[in-house]
This record gives sequence, C-alpha cells and structure tokens, in this order.
Amino acid sequence: MAAGQPEAQDHTPENGFTPLERPAPRLLPHIDGSVLPSLGGFGKHQKQLVVLTWIPALFIGFSQFSDYFLLAQPNGTCVQPLANESDWTAATPPVTVTSIAPSLKPTGNGTGHGYGDGVGMLCACKEWRLELQTGLSQNVVTKWNLVCDSAWKVHIAKFSLLVGSIFGYLVMGVMADWFGRHPVLILSVLFMLVFGLSVAFSVNVTMFSTLRFFEGFCLAGLALSLYVLRIELCLPGWRFSMTMVASFLMVGGQLLMPGVAALCRHWPNRDDWQVLQIVIISPFVLMLPYVWIFPESLRWLLATQHYRRSKAMMLQIARKNQVDMTTEPSGVLTELEQELHKKPQRSCIVKMMSTRNLWKNIVVLCGTSLATLLFCYGIHHCFARSMMDPEAQPTALCHADYYTMAGIAVATCLALCPAVGLMGRRGGLLTFMIITALASLLQLGLLNLIGKYSLRHDTVLRDTLNRKFSVAFSIIGMFSSHAVSTLSIFFCAEITPTVIRGGGLGLVLASAGFGMLTAPIMELHNQKGYFLHHVIFACCTLLCIICLLLLPEPRGQPLPESLADGETFTRQTLLHPGEQHLLLAKSDRDYSRVQDTPLHLSATGGATVAAATALAAVPASYALATGGEVIGNHAIANGV
Repeated sequence: MAAGQPEAQDHTPENGFTPLERPAPRLLPHIDGSVLPSLGGFGKHQKQLVVLTWIPALFIGFSQFSDYFLLAQPNGTCVQPLANESDWTAATPPVTVTSIAPSLKPTGNGTGHGYGDGVGMLCACKEWRLELQTGLSQNVVTKWNLVCDSAWKVHIAKFSLLVGSIFGYLVMGVMADWFGRHPVLILSVLFMLVFGLSVAFSVNVTMFSTLRFFEGFCLAGLALSLYVLRIELCLPGWRFSMTMVASFLMVGGQLLMPGVAALCRHWPNRDDWQVLQIVIISPFVLMLPYVWIFPESLRWLLATQHYRRSKAMMLQIARKNQVDMTTEPSGVLTELEQELHKKPQRSCIVKMMSTRNLWKNIVVLCGTSLATLLFCYGIHHCFARSMMDPEAQPTALCHADYYTMAGIAVATCLALCPAVGLMGRRGGLLTFMIITALASLLQLGLLNLIGKYSLRHDTVLRDTLNRKFSVAFSIIGMFSSHAVSTLSIFFCAEITPTVIRGGGLGLVLASAGFGMLTAPIMELHNQKGYFLHHVIFACCTLLCIICLLLLPEPRGQPLPESLADGETFTRQTLLHPGEQHLLLAKSDRDYSRVQDTPLHLSATGGATVAAATALAAVPASYALATGGEVIGNHAIANGV
C-alpha cells in the first residue's frame, strides 16, 4: 500500500479534488433554476406583487397621454382685429390654429396672412375667441392665449415633459442598480405627487413647463422601476405575458383619457385643465402603502450579495408560498448561511466596458434599440401625419385620430402575443422591423408609381387611390413600429444582467424619449410631405434589421444575473456543436516549431529552410509511426 501512494498522488488533479470529490455547483447564482423553484416558483407571493405592478400602469397611461388634452390647439375666431386690418370683422369664420403655423382666413375680398413657420410672428388679430374640441372647455393654451406669436411656448411645454423623462430614465436607472429598485420606486411616487399636483397650480406657462419637467423625471423613474421589478419577479415562462398585461392596462389608460377629460369639463370654481391634472395625479396616492407592502427585488439582493437581507426575504416568501424551508432538499438556505460574511458588491452600467462579449451584446442592442426607437417614433409620427386630412373641418368626432392611435396600440399588443410565442423575441422583432421598412418604402414608391404611370390623366381617381393607399400603409406602419418599440424594450430587459439592468433599460427608454422628440420638432418646421423623413427613417430601419441578427435569443432562458453571466450570453451558432468542432479541428495545427527549426544546413542554400519548415509541419506521432522514413523522404525530395 505504501508503494501505491505516490502513484495515487500522481493521478490527483491540480485543483486538489479527485473525480469523486468534485465540489458541488453553487445554487445562489442560479435564481431562475434553483432559488425561485425552492421558494415555490411563481407562487402566490410573486403573483400578488405582479398585480401590484399592474395597477399603476393605468395611471401612467393617464399621465403619458395628458398632453393631448392639456396642450391641445383650439379653434380660433378673431373677435377684435388690428386697427389697420379693415378686412377682419367680428363675424370672421373660425380659424384653425394648429401647432405648426396659425393660418388666418379673411372674409370678403381681403387677403389673409400665412406664415412659413409661425414662430415669433404676430397675427393680424388683437383678440381671439378660442374653442377646444378635445373634451375640455379650457386648457393651458386657452388660459394664457398661447397662439400666434406665443405658439412656441406650447412646444416648450411639450419638450419639458419628454426631456424630463429622458433625464429620469438615465439617472433613475443608475440609482436602481446602485441603491435598489424599491428606493427608486418610493422616491418616484412621492415626488410624482409633489410635482404633479403643483403643476395644477401653475400661475404662468414658465412655471407649468418647469414643473412638467420634474413630473416627467419622476414618471420615468416610476415606470422604469415597475418594469424592472415585474421582470425580476417572474420565471422565464411568465415574463412576456405579465409584461403584456401591463401594456394592455397602459393602453387602457389612453382609451379612458377622453372620458376622464369630459368628466372634468365645466368644473365649478376651477379651470378644467387644473381639475384634469389633479384627477390624473391623485390616484398615485394609492401607491404610498408600497413603502411597506412591496419588498425589494430578491433577484437584485442576491446578485449584489446582500445575503443578510436575502435570507429574511426568502423565509418570508417561502412562508407566503407555503413552502417548508426546513425540509427543503436543494440546500439553497444552507449555502446562503455560508455566504453571510460576504460584503455587498454593487455595479454600475459603466462596468460593462471591461467585458468582451457583454460589451458587444449591449452595444449592438443599445445601438439597435436607439436607432429602432428613435426612427420608429419618427416614422410613427410620419404615418400619423399621413393619416390626417389637412382640409378636414372639426367635427363631433374630434377624437377620431386619437382613438385610431389607441386602437392600433391595442391591435399591436394582441398581435405581439402569438407572434413572439411562435417566432421568439428576435424573430418577432425582426419581422415587425421588416414590415415597418416595407410600409415606409411602399408608401413612398408605390404611390409615386400610381401617379406617374397608371393614372396620369385621371387626377380624381389618382388622388383617391393615393389617399386610400396612404392610409392603409400608415396604419400598417404605425402597427409595426409600435410593436418594434414595445418588443425592443422587453428585449433589453431580458438580455441585460441584473446588476446593471436598470442602467441598460434606462438607456433604451431614454433613446425612446429622443425618438418621441421628433414629433414636436417636425411640427415646428411645418412639414407637409415628410418625404425626406420617410427616406432617412426607412434606411436606418434597414440597418437595424442587419444588426438584429447579431443578438441572442432570450426566450426560455434564465435572466443573466452578473456580468459574467452576461459575458456568456451569446448568439447561438448556425452549426451544430459537433460540426463546429470538426471544422475547427481541420485547421487546428501547431506552427510554433517553425521558428525553432535549426538552420545549420544553410550551406545548401534556401532549400534547407524549406525542408526544415516541411519537417516541422509533419505531426510527431505520424513520423514515429513510419519509423523515420517520412523524414528521409522529405529531405531527399527537397535536395538536402
């Protein structure tokens, strides 16, 4: 036995473990595969918390679509014209004042005054009678007469909410990774109530725009933290369906907004827009108890090594899910006890720069999402402008365009569920991206061909067909672009590791905010055809289609928790593992000995170097098997 001991030591691996003594794999890093199943899976506790994340989605929908009512442009009637404008009378027909450029319609034989951009220009009227067609009798525009030379202030008010949201997504995303999801959620709710209610008591448009900036900032933090918490509560099979329910509720808020505005009309002793602002902000009071009833994300606590807080939360979750942890055989709680001495390790989005595959994935995803959301929101606005008839007069169906957009959003959510179920995240995103590009290109090319070749003489039929095709392609384009934007955000939440998920999702949502800014910017330029915008957006969409092929497919996969998990989350290869190994083996040759070949036969000329190189390329095992004959043959053949 003593003689066999050294032999046994020679076969011991370098790590000190024999094949029968290999260490068991760690369980805590595998939250979807080990931790959550040991706590009851997607049990009663998780379902209750997901429902609590759905309820605020309805209120967020109210706030996000409040601009349509608070800043809607009214119809104007000139009551008192300027002294040098004799053509204007009190019986002047209504003049539609749009957010692009106010156009005045004179009576009699007078000449109207139209302006190219309408910014900073004075209207030929001293006093206006403004009437709203959006459910309210008075809003911010009619309160402070933001028409004609003051119309630019309306765009500033629209910019303020969007710019505040952009900064909120960036800042709150980093804070959610550093301090946790729960503190960001509670702070956002508190300041949302403070700034949102303060907006209703603004005394001028400057105060209104400033407070709306901070309202957008808090609204972004609230939406981001709820989105991240909802994703991190679910197992892989539940993530998409739970997210789509929240999307339906947000669209429901959009559908209910006209009714809410109608209820706020002619409120006694208070302006309508103030009542509407208070009504859409007050429901956030229901989220104040979230301080006590909504816990921190267990996934984030484990990923950042907050093990002491994780232990108490795991016991609470097991109790609510009716799971006995004392008889739990997986050993998750035992492993957690051994890790309690470790200190928390927080991460920031900038740490991804030190990685390789993760950096590549996030750059491709963020770059694709940036271009996707930026240009899809711009293309969405182009499609929406194509659907609107500039010559149509205001009617009782003043919400037709608004309900059209909401109906398209509902149809998109309904179509996303089966599409993603059949094709996956990447396949669905690629399909809707292709549809968006085709809708834009066909709207540009097909309509021009109809007018140029087919119906060059029948102008009435040509205009009718152009209008019908334009509306059809606009609806298809808005449908697909809305699907792309929704799926891109969800894609980013699944592919980004837990330790930096807030920052990564904040980058994508901020890019969406930049895309939404294209709508008021286009209105400022008073564009008509949007031909160049269609071309630019369609070209960038085609580039995004190519980039999407570089992304992995996260369907059915556990969420990456650490930077190391994100580093191994790569796109699947087209070849099977066996074929890939065989392909690599054919070219896997060792050429390192070429530099070590002796050159003492240099007297024979350059043939010696060639022969030595050829000898070095012969595998050693093959040379020994042939008894050295191969070496001699190679030497003779090369003239040595």
